[in-house]
Amino acid sequence: MRNHFKAPSGKRVRSVVRNIIWSRFYTFRQINKKYSTPRIKTTPMVRLALLMLRIYLILLVLILIYKFYTLAK
Repeated sequence: MRNHFKAPSGKRVRSVVRNIIWSRFYTFRQINKKYSTPRIKTTPMVRLALLMLRIYLILLVLILIYKFYTLAK
């Protein structure tokens, strides 16, 4: 018996994949646009605390990268 399934052409597959990816990025852009401005007012102390947390997290990542680099040698 022959298989009568015809595979889609390359252009059609690329078109479908492109549309799926574009729709995902479009959704992300809509969400980012909606939440681009904060709805709550933050005090200077809260901003300082968030800045310190950001610096702390960056420092932790740098330490992890350094540790991985030294162990991989």
